[in-house]
Amino acid sequence: MNDYKERMNRIVRNVAEQAWRQPLLPSGLWFHGDVRDNFYYASYLFAASLDLEIDPQFNRQEGKRLAEEVLGRVLRLQNKDAKTPMYGHWPLNLGPKPEEASPHALPVELMGSLMVFFHRKFESEMSEGLAAEFEAGLEHIYHGGFFRKPLTVCNHHEAKYTAAKLIFGHRFNDKELLEDGKQSLRDTLSLLQREGMAEYGCLPWFWHWTQAFTCALELMEEPELKRELHQLLDGLWSLRTSYYLKGAWVGAHSRGWPHDAPRDANVLHDYVQFGDFSLPEEMPRTEYAGFLFHKAPEANRRLALDRSEPTEVRKALTKSVDGEMRQLHSYAYVTEHFAAGGLWERVREFDNEQLRWMFSLPVRTGGKANQLYFFHPGEGYDPSGNDPRHQSERMEVLYHKNVVLALYPLPEPAGAGGEEVVGVLPEGEWLYEAEALYGKVDEVYFAVHLSPGTAYDIKEQSGYHLAVCHGPRMSLTVEAVTVREAENRGIGQLAAFARQMSGHRPEFKTDGGFEVAYTGWMTEDRLHLKVMASGSSARTINGAECTFESYSV
Repeated sequence: MNDYKERMNRIVRNVAEQAWRQPLLPSGLWFHGDVRDNFYYASYLFAASLDLEIDPQFNRQEGKRLAEEVLGRVLRLQNKDAKTPMYGHWPLNLGPKPEEASPHALPVELMGSLMVFFHRKFESEMSEGLAAEFEAGLEHIYHGGFFRKPLTVCNHHEAKYTAAKLIFGHRFNDKELLEDGKQSLRDTLSLLQREGMAEYGCLPWFWHWTQAFTCALELMEEPELKRELHQLLDGLWSLRTSYYLKGAWVGAHSRGWPHDAPRDANVLHDYVQFGDFSLPEEMPRTEYAGFLFHKAPEANRRLALDRSEPTEVRKALTKSVDGEMRQLHSYAYVTEHFAAGGLWERVREFDNEQLRWMFSLPVRTGGKANQLYFFHPGEGYDPSGNDPRHQSERMEVLYHKNVVLALYPLPEPAGAGGEEVVGVLPEGEWLYEAEALYGKVDEVYFAVHLSPGTAYDIKEQSGYHLAVCHGPRMSLTVEAVTVREAENRGIGQLAAFARQMSGHRPEFKTDGGFEVAYTGWMTEDRLHLKVMASGSSARTINGAECTFESYSV
């Protein structure tokens, strides 16, 4: 059996056993938070009950019966009234009485296509009644036609519409719909090749792209159409491999759910593709990682799995921001034990869930955070520190290899009770000194230097420490150094690293502007970041202005 198939089976078995152990609610469902979770868990339970390569810890016949019951209840929540605007849709959040929940536009977008896949794969094993309910449900989806929309901005919604056009056009022999899907696919390919992927670090949206088009690839038969789907999926996985480090999503996150920060937890598709980290016990987004797989291009895959040579990733992309097209630039520096980078420009993002830069470690076990970053809280921030997302626009940055510089032009006056900058420090060994934080986390040392006059408090959180900083004209530098590199320079423990780096501080200035200069301890490169009184900024590396000439789609 292929390694990836073994990993897929492991996901199927683990999710199925979670479903088997999960007590049913009075509604006959496991979850009322999101209707889709019931479909996903029941799909895995059904599959595990049949697959002889999987050795489930439950009775196969009883598991199949339970899965069919839940699948039937999900199907019966569909709006089957053709006279209503939400015909063919499901509710999303079910509430205490699922049968009274209102239909919502989102569930069918991905779930509808996955239902076609599941029905085709398992129809012969379904009871006659469940098979008939699936047939009827798919008919309602097709006639409801949620996917009958033009391609405009080429986002994750439209990616799922395009895949659904192909899937439902093929299934119902609707040649006009199928041709619409083919043209939408070609237009999507053209736009990605021309402008890059605007949803560059969106979780879970990126996985919705890959699942939707992998599902279409599984169901299509025309060689030319399959070739174009292969081409699109190769492009998506090439992008993913550029920003991959042992389960971590390196660099800027344009959005993410709470489980995506400060720990990468939406990792099942990465686990199947790469298999270079342990399958976590907690799986917040199961979706169809155990059923759908497209192998990344081999050269890209090898690079993602072998980071022995550091790599700089410079990507350009075009994004619509408030109706205006803007070119953005994403930078990442990826090594064997850590990565650093982010987005140079600040843009408005969905639900203000952007994390503009971070240092990433490989995915860690036991719920430990694998991300380090600092930001000024903005709209949506939770002051409890339990959800360290939602930054403001008040930050200027400079990225260069293993170093990040950041300035926070905050409104005056700042200080206790006023403006603050918060930082996430992954759980590890930390030394807290005046205006500096030194840490050792797994195979990496971190030196965080804060501008003069900055005071901070440390709050212990689950898997990380939250540094809450106050001070005038706050700025900082972060340098990451691997344990091996430090040992090569005669440093064998955190205390020695802290002594070394405490004599290697940045230069912070606030007169005539707002700036920080730093010479990298490892690289010896001279970095300078400045915000002028006019609000404009300047960035130089070894005296040369930072430009984006080497950035490409």
